[in-house]
Amino acid sequence: MPTAPLDLFAVDGLLSAEEIAMRDVVRTFVDRRIKPEVGDWFDTGQLPVRELARELGDLGVLGMHLEGYGCAGTSAVAYGLACTELEAGDSGIRSLVSVQGSLAMFAIHHFGSEEQKQRWLPEMAAGGAIGCFGLTEADFGSNPSGMRTFAKRDGGDWVLNGSKMWITNGNVADVAVVWAQTDDGIRGFVVPTHTAGFTANEIHKKLSLRASVTSELVLQDVRLPADAMLPEARGLRGPLGCLNEARFGIAFGTVGAARDCLQTAIDYSVDRVQFDKPIAGYQLTQKKLADMALELGKAMLLALHLGRLKDSHEITSEQVSLGKLNNAREALAIARECRGILGGNGITLEYPIIRHMNNLESVYTYEGTNEMHTLVIGQALTGIPAFR
Repeated sequence: MPTAPLDLFAVDGLLSAEEIAMRDVVRTFVDRRIKPEVGDWFDTGQLPVRELARELGDLGVLGMHLEGYGCAGTSAVAYGLACTELEAGDSGIRSLVSVQGSLAMFAIHHFGSEEQKQRWLPEMAAGGAIGCFGLTEADFGSNPSGMRTFAKRDGGDWVLNGSKMWITNGNVADVAVVWAQTDDGIRGFVVPTHTAGFTANEIHKKLSLRASVTSELVLQDVRLPADAMLPEARGLRGPLGCLNEARFGIAFGTVGAARDCLQTAIDYSVDRVQFDKPIAGYQLTQKKLADMALELGKAMLLALHLGRLKDSHEITSEQVSLGKLNNAREALAIARECRGILGGNGITLEYPIIRHMNNLESVYTYEGTNEMHTLVIGQALTGIPAFR
């Protein structure tokens, strides 16, 4: 009998019964709810975000690794495994969950006031309120310290002006965590999206992450009360801490996309007959499959190791960069190789591979580009920052 790629690495033996149970619940949801529909969502560029948010809230995955306020308080490994299964469905679905839980909710949970936490977190955990995270600007992606969005004091209020780009969930969000320059450095603000002067413009004509809402945020004289500021976040430490949470989820999530591609290619190659035998029976095909299984397993083992480090509070940002760099890179390479095994069929949405491949082109870039994570690791090895 054929062996599933990750079974070669006996991955389940590294997990607790509770972790396996939680993983399987998310896998069942993705198989039932996401996979039958996501090809059409990708094709049309339409995603039922609010409906899915409620369902994901009922599933318990929104902010699942946070404590209290309606959040499940699971381990980092359990959260990572959920990301794996969600991205096996689609990177856009995992992005929805990551932005909600690891960016917007995490920012409020770790840096917010008790009033901000009570106001937003329970509703966000349930999927009744959707959040977005406004850090990146059109001219400042890898260098967020140069952001131009500015918040100034006006009496007892704050007034925000600026714009943010490539913001997942922006058009459907009820609340935005927006980072801005102030006279006291970079600070974060909790911005209800109905606030006067706040607009979100959806980005169209994407060829990647089409089953995801991506927006530009525009803030024009957005007036907020003093208590809209996140009191515990000062400087880039705040947003970069949030990004590390999201990058950790990507290290797991990309394994799911790669796994779905590889299993699809294996199944296809066994059924596809050329020159009177399945193409899986040719040495060239088997070498491709074996090489991809090896990289997939290594990526999964790296992600699990990082998860254990995170649960023991020993993980460093450089180690998160290792996971994001390696696993996004290898997942994209696996998707491209699998697309080739399917030949012409590999470019259709009848199979998931081209969708995963296009999505991974974005995942490869966002939450820190391949180049930036390379330089983070280079600085760790040499002590010399090469990106300045």
